[in-house]
Amino acid sequence: MQSAELIKQYYACFNQKDWAGMLALLDPEIRHEVNQGEVRIGVDLYAQFLQQMDEAYEETLHDLVYMINEAGNRIAVEFVVHGIYKKGGEGLPPAHGQTYILPAGAFLEVKNRKICRVTTYYNLPLWIKLVEG
Repeated sequence: MQSAELIKQYYACFNQKDWAGMLALLDPEIRHEVNQGEVRIGVDLYAQFLQQMDEAYEETLHDLVYMINEAGNRIAVEFVVHGIYKKGGEGLPPAHGQTYILPAGAFLEVKNRKICRVTTYYNLPLWIKLVEG
């Protein structure tokens, strides 16, 4: 499978809430760089992250745009997150089903036909404003 197709499958799994499908596409030593927080290494920590996200948010990604380098191993993805805030977290506003639409992006790296890095960026102050407003 080509890297671009692998990444498209990864995001299709995300939108279908197919967490097992997403995890199957990851290198066992996946480097997960979240927007806020520590870097997580390994599929087990990634699975924990997905579970926490699933409990707190109901999200789908729209308007995905894929950009790939010449070597075909690094992909940038721009998208718009449509979400529902279901469960608050430490240091975040209380959740009561607020909806939000938030632009975001990610950088991914592929090695040996597996995703070995996912780095996600979004504007946290804007998200807070959206769910507080």
